[in-house]
Amino acid sequence: MKALVYLGSGSSALENRPRPVLAGPTDAIVRMAKTTICGSDLHILKGDVPSCQPGRILGHEGVGVVEVVGPAVTAFQHGDRVLISCISTCGKCAYCRRLMYSHCTSGGWILGNEIDGTQAEWVRIPYADCSLYRIPDDADEEAMVMLSDIFPTAFECGVTNGKVEPGSTIAIIGAGPIGLAALLTSQLYSPAQIILIDLDDNRLEVAKRLGATATIKNADGRARERVMELTGDRGVDTVIEAVGLPATFELCQEIVAPGGTIANIGVHGTKVDLHLESLWDRNITITTRLVDTISTPMLIHVLQSHKLDPKLLITHRFKLDQIVDAYDTFADAAKTRALKVLIEA
Repeated sequence: MKALVYLGSGSSALENRPRPVLAGPTDAIVRMAKTTICGSDLHILKGDVPSCQPGRILGHEGVGVVEVVGPAVTAFQHGDRVLISCISTCGKCAYCRRLMYSHCTSGGWILGNEIDGTQAEWVRIPYADCSLYRIPDDADEEAMVMLSDIFPTAFECGVTNGKVEPGSTIAIIGAGPIGLAALLTSQLYSPAQIILIDLDDNRLEVAKRLGATATIKNADGRARERVMELTGDRGVDTVIEAVGLPATFELCQEIVAPGGTIANIGVHGTKVDLHLESLWDRNITITTRLVDTISTPMLIHVLQSHKLDPKLLITHRFKLDQIVDAYDTFADAAKTRALKVLIEA
């Protein structure tokens, strides 16, 4: 089968690999229909994820059709259309019992990281009963791909952790795919203001179309001043950090209101400063999280009700044999204006 293989820092290639086979009684083999590329995949290619070793098939998102299931799988059978969760969960360990699936002692983020992933024609899914979701008959497969990772991540790590509520004021730092997914899912709670902060004019324009009440281009470093103008010098109730840089985390601390929440989504590869000298008395909360995908069933229902349209983030489409070009397009988003790229297997 064709598969996108990580060859080491800065290198990958489309290769022919053997089809996966069942390795345990809870496994399912899924024939991929559609997948996508995540920012985490780019981190792997940069060599930032040591748990992912050369030779690994990349990818942790997508939809497909069940080919075969192990003897312990009871929820799925041959021919079922399924959404693949980015998080594999045994459903039994101490963390899974606490709904912290991302910390499953034998699962978590293993697809395309510690085991072969979804950017291939077939994939093996461990703990299939808990790690797959049946696709409703009337659901759009392209939209469903976006529910593998980016929308649960934005909703759980940003909106839920950020305590977004009706009438609140929020700022989202970073108008990339994850920030825009947070923008879309935050509107399920009807905040009064949603302020998007970024450096890219195109992404800020997209944010306006998707429901931002205000956008700020922080090229001059005056985002704090502008946020204070927009909020009557109070700051925002929720700041969602969707970049993962020291400067953006610093800005979060500057614009959060007393009693507010900083909800971190960004992947931070270097240390950041926490200014307790100015925050110690402000009653703020700082949250961190890896997505647990506990919101996936709810998001599927919201998708079916047409109150959420994840396809708004899809900008480019490729075939699997064009996946190297898809990576180039996704990685050079400033020039290509790419948000999410869809890959058809």
